[in-house]
Amino acid sequence: MERMNRRSFFLTSLAAGAAFGQSGSRLRTGLNAYSFRKELQAKTMTYDDVVRRAVDWDVDGLDLTVYWFPSNSPEFTLPLRRLAYLNGVEIYSISVRSTLTQPEAAGRRGEVESLYRWIDVANDLGASHIRVFGGNVPKGFSEDQAVPWVVECLLRASDYAATKGVILGLENHGGITTRADRIIEIVEKVNSPWVKINLDTGNFRSDVFPQIKQCLPHTVNIQVKVEAPDESGKRVPQDWDRVVKMVAESGYKGYLALEYEAAEPALEAVPRHMATIRQLTRKYSR
Repeated sequence: MERMNRRSFFLTSLAAGAAFGQSGSRLRTGLNAYSFRKELQAKTMTYDDVVRRAVDWDVDGLDLTVYWFPSNSPEFTLPLRRLAYLNGVEIYSISVRSTLTQPEAAGRRGEVESLYRWIDVANDLGASHIRVFGGNVPKGFSEDQAVPWVVECLLRASDYAATKGVILGLENHGGITTRADRIIEIVEKVNSPWVKINLDTGNFRSDVFPQIKQCLPHTVNIQVKVEAPDESGKRVPQDWDRVVKMVAESGYKGYLALEYEAAEPALEAVPRHMATIRQLTRKYSR
């Protein structure tokens, strides 16, 4: 009952602010820590190093993929938050794993409890957004059956997220979120200002630009890929100018975070790609 009362309060008090505004776009540069997955996994690079690289490359904010955190405790998160602040870099988001397509109530409860913990971690880091996954549809079930499970998990997690000022961004990451219309259906059924879309520009497998455009009214964070599928399904360099222009025309305000996955070594490629993103954000911000 307490969670539902709290949710009603936040829904009411934020109804006017839930809209994304009618003025022009305001675009900022971001960098996703997943770009350095090889280095972080091999421990040749730390999250402190990611902050310092962001300074070197004139990046506004960081989306920290949590997979290689040495700890989730304040002993790790608070000094990292302090380092970022002292260097003028915002840790605005974290990215976590989740599988919300759990057919059993116990499985869904476990996913929600995991999100509660990550909401606390985001709060410790000063982040206002968490990227979450919907998950694959279990064998023997349909997408239509799985949608209510995802909605339930996000609805319950959003009650707690609201108390910390953290938005949950559901990513188009395959599985139940392969297509834009299904992602939008889930977000609209949750119907919370604390659950929106984390848009990955390289994850749609077909009709890439129409599906990006379809998601934009619900989008609160964008991860930009160097490559995306063309009409034949082959991965090719993505037309970033077209992407950013479309984003700007939607009135989006927020980050465009590079999530680098291409073959060239990240420490060589990322600064060059960040320079391009910086140029485009300046070109299309209004």
